[in-house]
Amino acid sequence: MNGLGNEIIVADMRGRADRVSASAAVALAADPGTHFDQVMAIHDARTPGTANYIEILNADGSLAQACGNGMRCVTQMLAAESGQKHFVFETVAGILTADEHPDGLVTVDMGKPRFGWKDIPLSEEFADTRAIELQIGPIDAPVLHSPSVASMGNPHAIFWVEDDVWGYELERFGPLLENHPIFPERANISVARVTSRETIDLRTWERGAGLTLACGTAACAAAVSGARTGRTGRQVTVTLPGGDLKIDWRDDDHVMMTGPAELEFAGTMDPATGAWSRDREVA
Repeated sequence: MNGLGNEIIVADMRGRADRVSASAAVALAADPGTHFDQVMAIHDARTPGTANYIEILNADGSLAQACGNGMRCVTQMLAAESGQKHFVFETVAGILTADEHPDGLVTVDMGKPRFGWKDIPLSEEFADTRAIELQIGPIDAPVLHSPSVASMGNPHAIFWVEDDVWGYELERFGPLLENHPIFPERANISVARVTSRETIDLRTWERGAGLTLACGTAACAAAVSGARTGRTGRQVTVTLPGGDLKIDWRDDDHVMMTGPAELEFAGTMDPATGAWSRDREVA
């Protein structure tokens, strides 16, 4: 499946005791036929009142705490299977809800953002995470500097720019910043441009996945950081390379993300090795 071009493998692990292994994820990511940004593994519920537990893996086999685009894919798949429209899921980042609308769009409650330096987390204390001391390039003329940092269940750094987000070599400095010592759990690195009080352009280097066409949690992090720094209001459209996401940072502090999902093909896979075969394809 994909969410705005964010390539997702939805792995149905219900009724099983095993998990999608890191080596299987790496093998699937290396195969052009199944290259992905995240695996969303659907397991049986662990907590009463939830539909399923969702384990998330990156393309490098590491575990992720959150993936908004992937959650829309999971919701769309389960809604098509069951006819149900409202779901409560559990992830390592906590409990979240999702709803499929009559027009096919899916809204995911991404929960409350966190801004404390220990919560993101950062390796040193910053009293104000609306802009921290971090830059890339010459000291006297940095290419990027002073990002806003936040957690949407996973850590994000948002570098604000005045010009086109495509004018920055994110593929070159993304890996350096992802692994910067200030981020003990690594971080998702984004370049953002505010185009109005209601619109943001965004590109993201995803932790463990690299450049992607869309990152839902990055869109949420950019939206809340834009509002928090006075650049935008609390309801914005975030334009990513793959398309638009509607983000609403509600008064109750919950961040609601709305966007599409799409089925590409279905098949079977071995969660231990990543061996796979295709069953059917969507025209």
